[in-house]
Amino acid sequence: MEMNIDELPYHVGGLLYTPALNKTIADKLISGKIKALTSLVFCLEDSIMDDKLEEAEEQLKESLTKLIGHEDDLPLLFVRVRTPKHMAKIHEYLGELELLLTGYVLPKFDTTNADEYISLIREFNIMREKRLYIMPILESRAVADIQNRVAIMEDIKRRLDSARQYVLNVRVGGNDFSNMYGLRRSKEQSIYDIGVIRDILVNIINVFAKDYVVSGPVWEYFGTDESGDWANGLRREIGLDLINGFVGKTAIHPSQLPVIFESLKVSQSDYEDARNIADWRTDGFAVSKGAKGDRMNEVKCHLRWAKQILTRAKVYGVY
Repeated sequence: MEMNIDELPYHVGGLLYTPALNKTIADKLISGKIKALTSLVFCLEDSIMDDKLEEAEEQLKESLTKLIGHEDDLPLLFVRVRTPKHMAKIHEYLGELELLLTGYVLPKFDTTNADEYISLIREFNIMREKRLYIMPILESRAVADIQNRVAIMEDIKRRLDSARQYVLNVRVGGNDFSNMYGLRRSKEQSIYDIGVIRDILVNIINVFAKDYVVSGPVWEYFGTDESGDWANGLRREIGLDLINGFVGKTAIHPSQLPVIFESLKVSQSDYEDARNIADWRTDGFAVSKGAKGDRMNEVKCHLRWAKQILTRAKVYGVY
């Protein structure tokens, strides 16, 4: 799937996780049975027991082999590895099949492994026509530690900046952070109701969102009825994600994807205001009324917002 490089981070959208042991996923991708699927990751990490890792790697290879010839119809594909050493092994193991991938998802990314991962992704892209990306996940205790949190994040960002052209998204592990404190939200609550986790997320946005698209944490509830409590809770949390600077969501069940896709659309009034701000024509005035006449648009303050809204509108549409 080839697309504008500036838009590509937004196309990740709802990133669906599937264990690499899944024997049916290739057929589902080929048949297009999964609605609103924009991206998918074959997980070789937490969803796979250690004694089944080799089997999962073999199944990953089998699944990718089935997808050869269907490239134009596939979502963005990723593999979640365990460590830099594991990433190097999978790169060699997949060979030409790696061309089907958009990149690798890197768990527990911090200063202890960043340099190794970055060195590898640079190496993988040598003499490669289609760029291969990384999506690091901030979820380790070092990132959460209140005494050194911001310094650690800034150090991580400096390292990512050295290979920025290969960083597609920065992701966060909301459940991993919650687990550190023995916490869990209900369907009626959002991740932002957990104060200690909210503070970590705010710091992540503060450090990374200026230069990277940062994706929101997983919502662990799902079902078949999109009017159910699980879906309403997901919509509320995505609304909070967006207002706080997160774009996209980790998904653990296909039923979540249509809700995520619809939630990433932009309103008609936001779209009209964003168009006016991006194409400012007011004879010297830097402020004007919004499309609905009930808010102020200020080009110097709202241009960055407008560009993000227009990109989301292009990728997901306008409601």
